[in-house]
Amino acid sequence: MALTMLNGLLIKDSSPPMLLHQVSKIAQLDTFSYQSCFMQGVFAHFPEILFIHRTYNPRGKVLYTFLVDGPRVQLEGHLARAVYFAIPAKEDVEGLTQIFQVFKNFNPAWEKVCTILVDPHFLSLPTLAMEFPAAEVLLSAFHICKFLQGKFYQLSLDSTVESVLLASLQSTMCSATAGNLRKLYALLSSCIPPAKLPELHSHWLLNDRIWLAHRWRSPAESSRYLQSLEVTTRILSQFFGTTLSEKQGMASLFRYMQQNSADKANFSPCFQSNHAPSDTIPESPKVEQVGESHIQHSLNAICTGPAAQLCLGELAVVQKSTHLIGSGSEKMSIQILEDTHKVQPQPPASCSCYFNQAFHLPCRHILAMLSARRQVLQPDMLPAQWTAGCATSLDGILGSKWNETLDKHLAVTHLTEEVGRLLQHCSTEEFERRYSTLRELADSWIGPYEQVQL
Repeated sequence: MALTMLNGLLIKDSSPPMLLHQVSKIAQLDTFSYQSCFMQGVFAHFPEILFIHRTYNPRGKVLYTFLVDGPRVQLEGHLARAVYFAIPAKEDVEGLTQIFQVFKNFNPAWEKVCTILVDPHFLSLPTLAMEFPAAEVLLSAFHICKFLQGKFYQLSLDSTVESVLLASLQSTMCSATAGNLRKLYALLSSCIPPAKLPELHSHWLLNDRIWLAHRWRSPAESSRYLQSLEVTTRILSQFFGTTLSEKQGMASLFRYMQQNSADKANFSPCFQSNHAPSDTIPESPKVEQVGESHIQHSLNAICTGPAAQLCLGELAVVQKSTHLIGSGSEKMSIQILEDTHKVQPQPPASCSCYFNQAFHLPCRHILAMLSARRQVLQPDMLPAQWTAGCATSLDGILGSKWNETLDKHLAVTHLTEEVGRLLQHCSTEEFERRYSTLRELADSWIGPYEQVQL
């Protein structure tokens, strides 16, 4: 199958980018590599550390996004650090070798790459090591954080335990000292069921080499870094990860980059092919309905910039596919694409989905509810730290450290409440057995029965 070079991709750019487009029998993109001259220049200036993120679409095709990373990179804009996009024909040795070699052929500075940051599910490490033999491949702090967050939700832990783990994870990621990492490791060991603990790969927290690549940031810088990557990866998921057509997904992503780039001349992709008019890429969904326009306006007016960007990404999914399953006076069930979640509409609005639980921001399900009711976001539906007036203190909130005494008190309080709840609902025989165990612990730790009342 021949490769077709597509032209007309950049406006006012004397050196056209490399864009390979291989068409399969179903008129989908088979292989795809893209880098503008602007992106090439960014990589030439900051070649030392590469961050690779993978985004899957519903067909199982994967978009590889290369971003520059490291202390010297100070670029504004969520996709300003992106230096290469590629879709391999297959995620095997041959497919990955091809996209890596295309990148190397057009970027002589690839030999200066010292570190490559990847996600925990990246299985093609030998291929990466073969193509970048001088680079050290490490797990990224961002991907480890996302991996652990997902595992906390999957384990269906008690809400108090889950809250403690998420708060501790957030605090540790903003200040990844060896001591804080050991504390988080110990907390996971004590809170996660032993049978499930290996799934979390908590030993990553004790691998100091991983965290040296992240530890140089201050708490405030770490907060901004993780927040920026969260927005970037959600943008990629919004445009590429929610559509069956790779061509449409990339066109929508490039339109976004063109509209949001400081230098729009650097991002003006225009797909040209010999397909019939029926193959023309449709315009990406836009906020056209009045109700959704009002929601968008309220998000921009009430939220901080990062919060609004995250929520607008959720709103874009709402515009593509929303289905109201049922409603009641207290709760409403919303299904979008593949998941069903419970929405609590009373302020502050909450939802059982991952996005809302992680960020406490209006998710796609809450926004779908508002759209169905023809309502807009109200200030009391948003936590105080995400409102526009609190933008200056956000880094302090996310980067704050726990007081050691308060840390211990919260851990003990949550554990006591959970033990009390379990004892109330067990059988008499089980209660006696568990009470006897607690009695022995109390006697050995604190004193005899006469002095210690359980």
